[in-house]
Amino acid sequence: MAAEGIAAAGGGTVRGRLAKDSVRQPKCPEAVPNQRRGSAQSRDTERRAHQWCREYLGGAWRRVRPEEMRVDPVSGGLSNLLFRCSLPDHLPSVGEEPREVLLRLYGAILQGVDSLVLESVMFAILAERSLGPQLYGVFPEGRLEQYIPSLPLKTRDLREPMLSAAIATKMARFHGMEMPFTKEPHWLFGTMERYLKQILDLPPSGLPQMNLLEMYSLKDEMGNLRKLLDSTPSPVVFCHNDIQEGNILLLSEPENADSIMLIDFEYSSYNYRGFDIGNHFCEWVYDYTHEEWPFYKAQPADYPTQGQQLHFIRHYLAEAKKGEIVSPEEQRKLEEDLLVEVNRYALASHFFWGLWSILQASMSTIEFGYLEYAQSRFQLYFQQKGQLTSLQLPS
Repeated sequence: MAAEGIAAAGGGTVRGRLAKDSVRQPKCPEAVPNQRRGSAQSRDTERRAHQWCREYLGGAWRRVRPEEMRVDPVSGGLSNLLFRCSLPDHLPSVGEEPREVLLRLYGAILQGVDSLVLESVMFAILAERSLGPQLYGVFPEGRLEQYIPSLPLKTRDLREPMLSAAIATKMARFHGMEMPFTKEPHWLFGTMERYLKQILDLPPSGLPQMNLLEMYSLKDEMGNLRKLLDSTPSPVVFCHNDIQEGNILLLSEPENADSIMLIDFEYSSYNYRGFDIGNHFCEWVYDYTHEEWPFYKAQPADYPTQGQQLHFIRHYLAEAKKGEIVSPEEQRKLEEDLLVEVNRYALASHFFWGLWSILQASMSTIEFGYLEYAQSRFQLYFQQKGQLTSLQLPS
């Protein structure tokens, strides 16, 4: 859910996540002032941006004066602050240095410093494999990334059959990668347990939204969720964990998987396959481009129908099982099992981002209805949990 909602490589999930750090983001769109932040970028940000670009990019960036360099806020980030930094047209390039880059400044860090280091390593590896934007510089406060012009995506675009098929294929390829990180699937419940502990340690706020959230008995409910998922087979693969519109760049018309690029690997890890697919389905519901409080709009009826889920699943399996001979009976069994798997793990998506949003409400300076969003995710969690009866294909 942590999206960065930009029409260029931003690398959550609002995630579009809402950084959910937009399945929310032929022309190169201009950077747009982020209305959710409530104030223009500071002179300090411009000064630091100039310093970082000068030090890490070299070439013409060493000659540009601070007042000449453009630093434009990019809208949408709920985990990080994003800026597009550009050289003036009149200043010629010296070599192969980029003329515009994306500056990411880390916001409230929920993952820990070690995770930021791992993300930077992951970002660099994916860039070397041409699977993500180039990395130009890393520093304690953030990093400089390649700015990639792209077509804007809206939440409603996710249901377009051609784009959905392209996302499914790209996800299957992502899941097939070997990465030099722990293969143990500790990320999901390890992170949720850490979030919950931090939430329980928060001082009483007296806010009505928090009172409602406290009624959910989150600690006990997490135990119920763990039991459900322990009984749900799901292979461990390298997952993105936040595939929504804001983390998908549409490079051209969506004819195939090569038309899109995944960005924002802040939450990527080895994890259960069902979470990545189920989380993506949940993102069909949330539009993070809403211009008024709480700056998102939930449409639960937009959760994909069984037919739309099967369309996605069949394209996913076609890529994941490429080269294998699968009988019609085996295909049907794979589809039935995956339907159950992803809809159960969709509950984990609601739970994870619900906890994430409660914590963001306690520390983020970005203007967004985090507590309202958390309440929405938990409401859908319980609603969808009650619908998990039999998920079977029609005869």
